[in-house]
Amino acid sequence: MVNCSNYGSTDDSTPPHRPLALDHPRPVSIIMTTDTTDDDDGSVKKFQWTAATIAQSIFVFLLAGVAEIMGGWLVWAAVRGDSSTTGKRPWWFAILGSVVLIIYGFVPCLQPTDSFGRIYAAYGGFFIVLSFFFGYALDGDRPDRGDVIGSCVALGGVLVIMFWPR
Repeated sequence: MVNCSNYGSTDDSTPPHRPLALDHPRPVSIIMTTDTTDDDDGSVKKFQWTAATIAQSIFVFLLAGVAEIMGGWLVWAAVRGDSSTTGKRPWWFAILGSVVLIIYGFVPCLQPTDSFGRIYAAYGGFFIVLSFFFGYALDGDRPDRGDVIGSCVALGGVLVIMFWPR
């Protein structure tokens, strides 16, 4: 355990240094390895991000977002309605929304990587952006500057989470 109480003192001693991955630059490539997956025969292989798997991943995130938001909106519109003159939508909106939400539950299984936690964490950034988009498209709730900046920060975080070389 390192004692941090004397850091910044006039003592010339330096704390023990353990090299981090960032201390050693690596060449950047479109092909990045990450999670390990087990094959049917029990062997372990490294997953590789390629242009095709990146495109697949982004498409699946967008599909999941559309399914979750539209399914949720259909239920919301039937149960809560909106403040405009249309009010609540018919009961079958809730049924249709529930079916769409069930389908949404299977969409993340189409991701090319097996990292459940990482996929759902990264999906959150896409969900934020798509929520603002559909809120504006369906209900006229225009995102403000803070919403746009926050969405950009969230998507930047998604890129770090998903594509950080491991």
